Amino acid sequence: MRRSVMLSCGSYLPEKVLTNEEMAKIVDTSAEWIEQRTGIKKRHVAAPGQKTSDLATAAAMKALKAANLQGSDIDLIVLATTSPDNTFPATAVTVQDNIGMGGKGFAFDIQAVCSGFIYALATADNFIKAGQAKRALVIGAEHFTNLLDWTDRTTCVLFGDGAGAVILEASDDGKGTKEDRGILSTHLHSEGALRNLLYVDGGPSSTRTVGHVKMNGKEVFRHAVTRMSEAIVEAMQANKVTAEDVRWLVPHQANKRIIDATAEKLHLTPEKVVVTVQDHGNTSAASIPLALSTAVEDGRIQRGDLILMEAMGGGLTWGAALARW
Repeated sequence: MRRSVMLSCGSYLPEKVLTNEEMAKIVDTSAEWIEQRTGIKKRHVAAPGQKTSDLATAAAMKALKAANLQGSDIDLIVLATTSPDNTFPATAVTVQDNIGMGGKGFAFDIQAVCSGFIYALATADNFIKAGQAKRALVIGAEHFTNLLDWTDRTTCVLFGDGAGAVILEASDDGKGTKEDRGILSTHLHSEGALRNLLYVDGGPSSTRTVGHVKMNGKEVFRHAVTRMSEAIVEAMQANKVTAEDVRWLVPHQANKRIIDATAEKLHLTPEKVVVTVQDHGNTSAASIPLALSTAVEDGRIQRGDLILMEAMGGGLTWGAALARW
């Protein structure tokens, strides 16, 4: 059975760091309040002139180096972002050019906000399973701070910029069991009736402006715990695995309280959860690959480990992916 094996990952965070103490000088809040309510201690902010494609390229180059590959070895890029360089073309084609992929293969963007990386992973996996790609570069990259209203303390303290990337390669060694290496299954959902809970109040066809993030935090929290838990259960049941079988939960890094509540609901011990939200805040589509890269680089994630990834974002969109590293 053909599987999409995860060869490597890479990440990038901008040099500029904005601490909670510095945030307290921008809006009416305190460092203690931010950390207590969200778990966030700092976030990274892209430099003037630094674009989403720059962040994505840096993460992609690290993933390529880790896999001992060149850009010309890639034949598909799926880039998840809510903050593209331009309305068009896709930011992915700029990355395609930057890494030296040339005119081989194809590249495009996906927009599912904080669920974007799961959506991108599922899309690339399906292209590989269909035989239309051999190696895919899956990226989550955001210059999210450009979407913030820096006078709105309910949103501006939450988000940061960054990028993460994973390289997938087709393998025909799978036996169709949960012991296979690679992506075992992906599960995607959305509910457009809830789109006004988390959105940006602008766009090319509505206001001709970029707009700012608007969020009903209480309702988003409630739906996040419920929806992400449902997606995780769906993934585990589809592969006949239990919480005991899962080595690592790599969740969307939005809020420590959401992460803790989701893990507790599923009886996953804290020792099994990768948490990096304290170091970069909510980086939307970049948060899962950033957390994944951190756990791979520090040695926590080892070959053969069963990994659950999950996210929920504006739309509302949500989903989960189960993979064996």
